[in-house]
Amino acid sequence: MINALELAIKPALKLLGDKFDSPEARVMLLAIGLQESKFKHRTQVGGPARSFWQFERGGGVAGVINHSASSRYISKACDELCYYSCTPSVVYEAMAHNDVLAAVMARLLLWTDPHPLPDIGDEMVAWDYYNRNWRPGKPHPEFWPAHYAKACKLAGVS
Repeated sequence: MINALELAIKPALKLLGDKFDSPEARVMLLAIGLQESKFKHRTQVGGPARSFWQFERGGGVAGVINHSASSRYISKACDELCYYSCTPSVVYEAMAHNDVLAAVMARLLLWTDPHPLPDIGDEMVAWDYYNRNWRPGKPHPEFWPAHYAKACKLAGVS
């Protein structure tokens, strides 16, 4: 597992700006990355998703790029990262090798939810939040408690 917090999440949050960074955001990004890929697979095993957060081109990628709450932020982030065509195809392909862009996308997907991020330690609300936003095909709730606890520890809030 890479040091996702230092190499992807913190740089992504810095790129997006202070209002996107919080302990709650860091925990959710870590927990979801652990749940989706254990930070081991940038491309889905046996499927089309990309990044440690497992985005599909027509789902999460297109959703973040086109959502009114996130479109201007992803456009700016793409420019900053030298992707001058912020289209679902370009972002989808780039997310397979650009962990900072992938973390930006994951944070912005959370940003599109009108509900506040779950409080630290509220594991079941965090599970519901993840399910509502990622809509995983195979959710595996049995792994969430361990992933959430590890995310809290990695984020320094346990």
